[in-house]
Amino acid sequence: MLIVAERINTSRRAIAEAVAAGNADFIKQEALAQAGAGADYIDVNAGTFLEQEAERLAWIIEAVQEATDVPLSLDSASPDVLESVLPKVRRRPMINSITLEPGRLSRILPLALEAKAKLIALCQSGQGLAETAEAKAAVADRLVEATGAAGFPTEDLYIDPLVFPLATNTASALETLQAIETIRRRHPAAHTICGLTNVSYGLPARKLVNRTFLTAAVLRGLDAVILDPTDARLGGALKAALLVAGRDGYGLRFIKAFKKGLFDPS
Repeated sequence: MLIVAERINTSRRAIAEAVAAGNADFIKQEALAQAGAGADYIDVNAGTFLEQEAERLAWIIEAVQEATDVPLSLDSASPDVLESVLPKVRRRPMINSITLEPGRLSRILPLALEAKAKLIALCQSGQGLAETAEAKAAVADRLVEATGAAGFPTEDLYIDPLVFPLATNTASALETLQAIETIRRRHPAAHTICGLTNVSYGLPARKLVNRTFLTAAVLRGLDAVILDPTDARLGGALKAALLVAGRDGYGLRFIKAFKKGLFDPS
C-alpha cells in the first residue's frame, strides 16, 4: 500500500501560517513526522495562496527536501505552477493531478512524462465529476486510454475514483468502492488511490468514518491512499485491513509494526 502523506497543505491553518511567516522549521517538523510514520510520498500544496502559489510551493519544496529524502507529491491543479516547481524537485515525484479536462490533460501529461513522475488521475471530465460507479469506471477507461496513447506507463498511473462527502451524497462511498473493484479488474496494471478524508467531511466522529471506509476500500483492491500517516489508530486499521485482505503474508508486517509500537491497536 502506497502512502501519500497529506498534512503539508495550506488549507490547514497551521501550515498556511507557517508558510506566510517563512517558518521553515515548522514545515520540516511536519515532513519528518510524516516520513517517520511511514509516508512513501509527502504531498505539498500551496493552493490557497492563489497568485503566489508557485512561489510558496517552491519554498515548501525546498524546506521539505532539506528535512527528508522521502519523494514529493506535487499537488496543484495549475500546469503553470507545476512547470515552475518541477526543476526544484530532487527525486522522482508524483504529480497530483490530471483530469480529462482538455487544458489540464494536454498541459500536465507532458510534464509528467518528462519528469518520469508517477501521476494521479481524477475521475473528472469536462462534463463534471463522475458520481456513479459506472461513470467513474468509464472515465477511468478514458484516462488509461489517453495516458497510454501519449506513452505514459500505465503502472505509474494512480486513478482516483473520487469519493464525495457522505454528508451530502449518501451513496458516494458504495459507488466509489464498486468503482475501485471495477477499475482494478479492467486495468490491472494501473493503481487506485483516494483522498481518504473527503468521505467524512461534514460529519461527526470523522476519524471513525475514515477508518471504516479505508478498511472497506482495501478489501476492494485500493492500493494507494492519501491520508495522515501520523494518525496511529488509522495506521492500525490500515495494517489490519491489509492482513484481512490477504496482502500481508502470515501477518509478518502487522506483527512487526505491532512490536515496534507503530500503530494504536485500540
